[in-house]
Amino acid sequence: MSGVYLIAVVAVLAVAGIVAAAYIVRTRRVVTTPTERAVHETMHTASLAAHALRRGLEPESAAAAAPHLRRLTGTDGVVLYDDDGTLLARDEPDDPIWTPEVLAACERAAADAISGQRRTLTGHQPVVIAQPLADEARVLGVLVMVTTRPPGPGMLGAVGEVARYASSQIELAELDASRARLDRAEVIALRAQISPHFIYNALNTIASFVRTDPDRARELILDFADFTRYSFRTAGQYTTLAEELRNIDRYLRLERARFGDSLKVTLDVAPEVLNVVVPFLMLQPLVENAVRHGIADKGGGSIEIVARDEGSDATITIEDDGVGMDPEILRSGHADVLTEAGEDRAHVGLTNVDHRLRAAFGNDYGLVVETALGAGTKVMMRVPKFRSGVRAGA
Repeated sequence: MSGVYLIAVVAVLAVAGIVAAAYIVRTRRVVTTPTERAVHETMHTASLAAHALRRGLEPESAAAAAPHLRRLTGTDGVVLYDDDGTLLARDEPDDPIWTPEVLAACERAAADAISGQRRTLTGHQPVVIAQPLADEARVLGVLVMVTTRPPGPGMLGAVGEVARYASSQIELAELDASRARLDRAEVIALRAQISPHFIYNALNTIASFVRTDPDRARELILDFADFTRYSFRTAGQYTTLAEELRNIDRYLRLERARFGDSLKVTLDVAPEVLNVVVPFLMLQPLVENAVRHGIADKGGGSIEIVARDEGSDATITIEDDGVGMDPEILRSGHADVLTEAGEDRAHVGLTNVDHRLRAAFGNDYGLVVETALGAGTKVMMRVPKFRSGVRAGA
């Protein structure tokens, strides 16, 4: 490997964890010097490897990453193993280099490298170099390189840098998977917190109309079916504001059937924000809190839902004129405590929704709550109208 190429590998991979995964740049500047050409080629190859490894270390992603990892190191062959020493993929499997002896040597070197140290087998040709893919706590897999040339310091250094880069991409893939699992768990928690009292009261209300107003009962049954179908769907962690508002409308029709004229609802929504993507079940817990712990406790009242276009963001406000709550409870971070009667969770889901907003869009996008005892509650939020990687159904 030339000195220029090694310099390019080490320099580029030092920052590739930030840049290469999103690399789509096609430079218009003419690349003329050997160093510029090497950096350009290495960056592009690193981005291709990152794209594969961000799916995790599995047979399919390993097979896609292997040829790019081989080019980054300048070796003749690459084999990837998982953390148990199971073969995932090797580059150019039909190449004559992969003799039974070489494959056996790769397997031995990988088994040794799982302990966390690089292993180099030099007693035969080609030479086998096994480099563990590891984070700070554990080995994630093993990257094995095969070379027909004596491995000098440059090649060994390149192998180490590429292994560290690959490890960082695998870590990011695991982090993405963990975040997705957390999002799913939080949605499951919200579904579990949909009030059993609401379901019980909705069914009782429907039953009361069966004899007196069968057409109304039929409409409410359809609303209830659509509400539960949406709330327990499995189509992803995000939806559109229009879909959330449509489900809120079903919920409020059922509640208005129970409360009658004592529950007044106002919706003021700008049409241009209806397609904004938001976390699934973002509004349901907030509106249910307004009804259950604001309006129901005083026997009636009003709820206003407002959505506005604010440039790059959409702002959404849910306000009720109910009983309110002690601001000190919110500031203490215990908004989901039991009521004094010990029967229901008060202001259920506030913390959950706040966490999901911040996880999706950053800490600038959490909930803002204004409330006081006897003064109602106003919940405000902002969501970006566009955010990379956040789309309905994802």
